[in-house]
Amino acid sequence: MHEMIVILDFGSQYTQLIARRVRELNVYCEIHPFNNIPELSDRVKGVILSGSPYSVRDEKSPRPDLSAIRGKFPLLGVCYGAQLLAQTNGGEVLPSKIREYGRANLAFVDRSDSLFDGISDHSQVWMSHGDTIANVAEDFKIVAGTKDVKVAGYRVGVEKTWGIQFHPEVYHSTEGAHLLKNFVVNICSCTQDWTPGSFIQDTVNDLKTRLGNDKVVLGLSGGVDSSVAALLLHKAIGPNLYCIFVDNGLLRKDEFSKVLESYKHMGLNVKGVNASGRFYSALAGVTDPEEKRKIIGRIFIEVFDEESHLIEDVKWLGQGTIYPDVIESVSVNGPSATIKSHHNVGGLPETMKLKVVEPLRLLFKDEVRRVGDALGLEHPILHRHPFPGPGLGIRILGDITEQKVKMLQEADEIFIEGLKRDGLYNQVWQAGVILLPVQSVGVMGDERTYENAVALRAVTSTDGMTADWCHLPYEFLARISNEIINKVKGINRVVYDISSKPPATIEWE
Repeated sequence: MHEMIVILDFGSQYTQLIARRVRELNVYCEIHPFNNIPELSDRVKGVILSGSPYSVRDEKSPRPDLSAIRGKFPLLGVCYGAQLLAQTNGGEVLPSKIREYGRANLAFVDRSDSLFDGISDHSQVWMSHGDTIANVAEDFKIVAGTKDVKVAGYRVGVEKTWGIQFHPEVYHSTEGAHLLKNFVVNICSCTQDWTPGSFIQDTVNDLKTRLGNDKVVLGLSGGVDSSVAALLLHKAIGPNLYCIFVDNGLLRKDEFSKVLESYKHMGLNVKGVNASGRFYSALAGVTDPEEKRKIIGRIFIEVFDEESHLIEDVKWLGQGTIYPDVIESVSVNGPSATIKSHHNVGGLPETMKLKVVEPLRLLFKDEVRRVGDALGLEHPILHRHPFPGPGLGIRILGDITEQKVKMLQEADEIFIEGLKRDGLYNQVWQAGVILLPVQSVGVMGDERTYENAVALRAVTSTDGMTADWCHLPYEFLARISNEIINKVKGINRVVYDISSKPPATIEWE
């Protein structure tokens, strides 16, 4: 069992970034809602309090009982967490006279303090707050400040308890990783043994113990998550793993045959099932995005269930669920607002009566790739862009027909292969083409056309939680636009999506 840092989530948009920065130090950590503090075992080496959209001055703001933590474990409060510790211990938090959002620079740093050891003068930090810690209790020592914020960092007496007003987890805090290392490694004394190799060894041993000689059925998608999950299960139980790859008719062009071929080289026991006609029939005339997702998910489960029943004595269902899937399914204030249904987190039909095994549920996406690399996963799958579970079904706005799918597949292949050909593919987190429910006037030869418009979408990101539109070269975009319009019958206009997430999402539906 690895040492761990516990992160209490107060609803900040940056909470997952804190966890990822801690994991980058090869230290295991877990995120828990502030109102569901776990039992703090000997494994716990320290606790971090996240930021929050709340103000500590609000009556309904989160105020958990920290008596089991304070003075017993090293504690770091970030932004709201720092304000909470100050406010509840004799300090004063007031609305900021000058609000700080974005970049700021430390004007005062006490480098004799262990948290700020090695932090430079005028170090750039990222602020995001509308309140300011105006005063702290007598036993609080101020260890950092900016030009506008007197208390940018403090320590509580001789306790190993700190509060910082800025966000070290954000890349714009140029020495944030160094500060977190000071806390996690130097103050909490974590040994940094959370590595891909140790994860593989621990997970395979655990799977062998849990599964024994039981059979597991796993749905493969051709993506990195399900592929790495399959390799871990295969390493643990060998031929007792049965993989099913369902063609829902909404995959990329020729993807079904290409992926099946690549899995054969990996030694996996995979059965391909072409159910595209069944999906098209169920989706006929449906335009609502959420309804499309639900139909695609339901038909997949039906097909998968039928195929699973053809395998005798299966007891487990393997899934490629990863840590963000788990976190996003739990909100600090109960169920969160549904932006879209998540294909990995949902109910199973009662008829399956299978226990669920999720080898990747502790990992972020970048960690999954590192584990896949250590397992020898082939490069095309390991570095494949994320692809939505409902596939092209949510990249066709409006109703879905086989003709529209084929048109989009052709345009999408031109875009993706163009990215690869020009050496741009690995600079992009995710890319695809969206078929719009819009027709526009065009001219081809001497004739007027009235045909479909498509949008190209390409974003950069580290984890998909936030994303920026990718600044692809104009010459490349011009060439791709020309190629799509000339080669794909039915499309006469190409546009480029320059929206970031938030406020937009990566997919259009």
